[in-house]
Amino acid sequence: MRKPLVCLCLTGKTIDEDVRIAEEYIRYIDMVELRADCLEEDERLNIRDFPSLVKVPCLLTIRRVADGGKYEEGEASRSMLFARALAFADEDKRKNFAYVDFEDDFIVPGLQDAALAFGTRIIRSFHDMNNPVKNIAQRLSKMRMTGFEIPKIAFMPKSLSDITDLFKEASALSGTEQIICAMSAFGLPTRVLAQRFNSYLSFTSPAELMENVKGLGHVDPVSLSSLYRFRSIDSETRLFGITGFPLVATSSPKIHNTIFGENEMNAVYVPFKAEKAEEAFEFANTMGVCGFSVTVPHKETIIPLLDSVDKGVQEMGACNTVVREDGKWLGFNTDCIGFELAIKEFTGRDSLSGMKVSVIGAGGAAKAIVYALKNLGADACIFNRTSVKARKLAEKVGFNYSGLGSDCIMKLQNYSDLIVQTTSKGMNSTDEPNETNDPIWFYDFTGNELLYDIVYEPNVTPVMKRAAAAGCRVANGLSMLRYQGEEQARIFRKAYEKSFDD
Repeated sequence: MRKPLVCLCLTGKTIDEDVRIAEEYIRYIDMVELRADCLEEDERLNIRDFPSLVKVPCLLTIRRVADGGKYEEGEASRSMLFARALAFADEDKRKNFAYVDFEDDFIVPGLQDAALAFGTRIIRSFHDMNNPVKNIAQRLSKMRMTGFEIPKIAFMPKSLSDITDLFKEASALSGTEQIICAMSAFGLPTRVLAQRFNSYLSFTSPAELMENVKGLGHVDPVSLSSLYRFRSIDSETRLFGITGFPLVATSSPKIHNTIFGENEMNAVYVPFKAEKAEEAFEFANTMGVCGFSVTVPHKETIIPLLDSVDKGVQEMGACNTVVREDGKWLGFNTDCIGFELAIKEFTGRDSLSGMKVSVIGAGGAAKAIVYALKNLGADACIFNRTSVKARKLAEKVGFNYSGLGSDCIMKLQNYSDLIVQTTSKGMNSTDEPNETNDPIWFYDFTGNELLYDIVYEPNVTPVMKRAAAAGCRVANGLSMLRYQGEEQARIFRKAYEKSFDD
């Protein structure tokens, strides 16, 4: 199959805006899609001129509301708009639309004949904005009305399992032309790995218009090209990634794809969002993933699915790195060394002996941090809303423990030289500190505490903002992510090299 094309979806309100944006991203794309349904009504009258204004082939789409678009007028007026756009074909095909998108139930012989006569290829599309689509091969076959058409199926998955099922069907479609994509964050792998899904192209949207396609899971063309190195993905590319839920934001793709590029490794690192650890394993096994990072909430639930684990995972009961070796899945924990190096850098100390440390939370991330604090000689207390969980972790390393609430203020004050926040509270929150986004909202900082929050999105979390305002020195979890990522990269490199021997 030919390399998938990169198609920039233009959803601006005016022709001039769309032309300007197309020019801005021209080096990253192969073609553009003019979403005429997004144009202001007067602007729609000028769409015939659009192909001559851009330097790449153009796809014309007038998407109905039922298919996720904005065109609210009837089919008769939409047919007239299509006719206006396809009329007066120019001998110079660059001035014509190279493609036009007709839905599978939009059968207008006159328009189809005009497209065929003018050399405009028809993309025959089907969209389900609410559910996954099954029997992909059969549906695509029915949509191939002529040899000049490219069938397209886009749907809304409910889980990662829907993406796994899609790949199973799509992998048998080599040798034919079709467009396949799953929407939402679950569908990200179908866009980055369009080559594996045997898709003719991958749709992207410019960063400045991303709000217009909110919820569809588009990637901007710069990220697709530079971060995920879309152009270099081929049948030999080794797959790595990260799984978790909700996995709204992660810097791991930037870390690992940069390392892959610097070391000239034919590999790509892609997020695959999974609500259940079992779904992540099913996807990894089906797609041939060589290794992946594990984040909340799967660091503990992933362990029973592994064939073997290293000593760190055994001791901590948490795993953040999984690789395939000789057909078996091996688990590692690099969070411990990552936090250890990060906290040494933050405190400026090689030992935490004599320091009283609070650990907020007792989940998978906290387990690695607690072991690192033990190695560094700290005297710590683990605070968690469920005190039983805090006690279970604390007893393993000989630390103190407590519930987490306004009644534990005095104990928190006693362990306040360093406060390490390990929960997901505050993640992706830009609101003012409150009970919802600040795990120790009830605690008044004195300005003498050191605060390390392992969350790194946003750059300044609500609890960090409050602590800094009181005069505390604060840091987010980017340094921990960087250090654990470097250790993880060494494990991935070994799995990468081993994959060529298997």
